[in-house]
Amino acid sequence: MIKCLICGETLSVKSLSCDGCKTEYSGSFLFPRLARLNKEERDLTEALITHGGNLKEMSLTLDMSYPTLKKRLTALSRSLRAMQEADKAEIERVLRVMEEGRMGNKEGIKYIREINGEL
Repeated sequence: MIKCLICGETLSVKSLSCDGCKTEYSGSFLFPRLARLNKEERDLTEALITHGGNLKEMSLTLDMSYPTLKKRLTALSRSLRAMQEADKAEIERVLRVMEEGRMGNKEGIKYIREINGEL
């Protein structure tokens, strides 16, 4: 769930915890790109993976015509590319802020790694 059930706005992650060692982290964290997809896009992505990319099987399982499936996959691809571009722009912004000395290198690198889904 990435949308508020009350108002529909996007939720943000403010804390993470480890069930094993009970360590807690607080701050502002990004959802990975795939988690930022809407439900329809996530369901389509899951179907694509579980069917091994076989669009004919997907079309039958999802009870959807092949042209409709292709249209939705194109929209999914467009959505992911838009997120990648937005993340790229955010990384460039962080690099400028670091260069200007308004953000420390350690903090900036950590944030860039988070944007790239490495953390």
